[in-house]
Amino acid sequence: MSDDCCAVNLTPDETPKTVEMSFALKTGTGLCPACRTKGKKVDTITVKAMLNASLRDISPTGQYYFCKTPDCATVYFFADGSHSFTKDQLREPVHQKEPAAETVPVCYCFGHTPASIRAEIEATGESTVVDDVNTGIKAGQCACEVRNPQGSCCLGNVRAVMKEITQAQEMKTPA
Repeated sequence: MSDDCCAVNLTPDETPKTVEMSFALKTGTGLCPACRTKGKKVDTITVKAMLNASLRDISPTGQYYFCKTPDCATVYFFADGSHSFTKDQLREPVHQKEPAAETVPVCYCFGHTPASIRAEIEATGESTVVDDVNTGIKAGQCACEVRNPQGSCCLGNVRAVMKEITQAQEMKTPA
């Protein structure tokens, strides 16, 4: 008998991680069934828009999650782990899954890529992408909840790419 009343008794083939994953799948807490990292809730409309598969494969009820882990092929998964969709099943490549790819969109509504952002910074010393996206948002032209695989605004991703490119440029420039 253990002195710790809260101790978990694991069977020989269980580990704390497998128990956590099993609990997450049973309770729908959003751990990716492939890489076991916490996913981000995403609306079913985003999954429907991104899939290059029959929409009969999509559950009309329940919660989908987005896995942003670059090394994991899973992009969307159902909360209970019953099914998932990989990047090979999508209409477009996903920036979070291929962050080093220059031509994969970072802004899916207005077509900005790391390559286009880099070209503008190299040509002018700055980028107007954030202003362009904000102008599109104000004009009601943004559809990130549908077009962006993560189901939400791309500005955080855009800013991260801009920062990475700017820092790389600064390292190239002699002081």
